Amino acid sequence: MKLRRTLLTAGLIMALSAGAAFAAEPANTNPWGLVYRNAITQNVKGQVNIHPVSYKLNGLKIAANVYTPAGYDPAKKYPAIVVAHPNGGVKEQVAGLYAQRLAALGYITITADAAYQGASAGEPRHTDKPFYRTEDIHGMADYIMTYPGVDPDRMGVLGICGGGGYTLNAAKSDKRFKAVATLSMFNSGEVRRNGYINSGLDTIQQRLHEASDARAVEITKGEYPISGNVDFDALSDEDIAKIPTDLYREGMMYYGRTHRHPNSTFAYTTSSLMELMAWGATDQLELIDQPLLLMAGSKADSLYMSKEAYEKATGTRDKELFLVDGATHIQTYYVPEYVDQFVAKLQDFYGKHL
Repeated sequence: MKLRRTLLTAGLIMALSAGAAFAAEPANTNPWGLVYRNAITQNVKGQVNIHPVSYKLNGLKIAANVYTPAGYDPAKKYPAIVVAHPNGGVKEQVAGLYAQRLAALGYITITADAAYQGASAGEPRHTDKPFYRTEDIHGMADYIMTYPGVDPDRMGVLGICGGGGYTLNAAKSDKRFKAVATLSMFNSGEVRRNGYINSGLDTIQQRLHEASDARAVEITKGEYPISGNVDFDALSDEDIAKIPTDLYREGMMYYGRTHRHPNSTFAYTTSSLMELMAWGATDQLELIDQPLLLMAGSKADSLYMSKEAYEKATGTRDKELFLVDGATHIQTYYVPEYVDQFVAKLQDFYGKHL
């Protein structure tokens, strides 16, 4: 057992070292708090630029970043892409990376912090309910379709991890999206209900009772019980090495070490489970009739969710499950050789349909 732990820890240290090689500077050293590699550090005329914006959505102030292409001219017309961030993520991490890379291909892109999360408004903090997360995507579309230079008839969407599941849900009814793509799609409802890789099937009713009790506490005491909170500083490398799944083990590295951002947290209100556990991203998926691209890493232990979505997307005649060989879930967020392949695929997909 001691030898096994030593090997696990050694392997984790190697992985951390590799991740660190791809990490950006800390959030407090970038003027926009961006924490991905090769992030914009200043707006330069003739290059891709970033524009922090805010807008109201259901009475809440939403914080977003718009990326404009090199040589952007508001008098011209550009296709646009909405980018939805992962669960626990914020716009300055992987969503910003892909938004910047897509802007470099000639798209006007937007990525926003979810309502109740990140730099966006909303109380109680860390509310994570499907209706709001889906509205976040509709709201980004609302804002970007009237942005100077955007052609509202050439709008696509990209959802990453949990944002991918909510993107599928949004695209079922939002036909402004002419092309729908996901990266490492994570069906939050299915996982909150059944557990990751169906590991919690025997505790579904117990967790529903806990969620209901949490809502009762909110009403009677004005307190908001939290689930999923992680103290990254208290986690040792050995603690992380013991996590059995790639997604959560490497997620601790990404969010807690190499791409850490102060607004990023795994926390969610326990009462959110009441809605999450009764919902699924792939329910009524046949309503999507737009071209659909589901992208993932071939070694991702979350791949089963993209495969399930592919099978259930019977309403579109143009669908593809695209895998990058060797990539795990979290590695699709930042490893250059994998990111380059996904961006090239998106260039072909959006170029064809937008």
